[in-house]
Amino acid sequence: MSEQTQQQNSEEAVENVEAVETVETVGNADGVQEQAAAEPAYEDLQARIAELEAQLKDEQLRALANEQNLRRRHQQEIADTHKFAGQKFAVEMLPVKDYLEMALLDQSGNFDALKMGVQMTLNELQKAFDATQIKEINPKAGDKLDPNIHQAMQAVASEQEPNTVVGVMKKGYTLSDRVLRPAMVTVAQKEA
Repeated sequence: MSEQTQQQNSEEAVENVEAVETVETVGNADGVQEQAAAEPAYEDLQARIAELEAQLKDEQLRALANEQNLRRRHQQEIADTHKFAGQKFAVEMLPVKDYLEMALLDQSGNFDALKMGVQMTLNELQKAFDATQIKEINPKAGDKLDPNIHQAMQAVASEQEPNTVVGVMKKGYTLSDRVLRPAMVTVAQKEA
């Protein structure tokens, strides 16, 4: 290539570089102006932060109040449950009391009528027990002694296997599988 062609190419390259730099500078200047216009002022940012902080504080206070209300309501429900825990059983026992009072008021002297009244009372009591899940513990002779539900009151010499129930002195009772009173029993021991 000739020197003249090289010089022309060099001049064109310099012009191209200058043109690109000019375009980039103009583009950057426009971008900076756009960016500056898009960025909010410091005061606007401070106001937005204050607004968000107030909103957050309000939400926290509401959540705290809601939690306190739930806790208070729960405590009231627990107190009411304790207060009225025996209500169901008490309602079931009212007819039993009524029958006993009627039996005491009977002046007829008729033993059969009295016996029938006592049987009706016992039936009502059993209904009350069933309604409140009170179950009898009434072991049979020969049942193995279970210290969880039986209380050995007496040991007697017997031909039965040792530590088995010989007889029941008092029935036991459970309430929803919790022992209210163990069955009081006589148990067998080895004959001497």
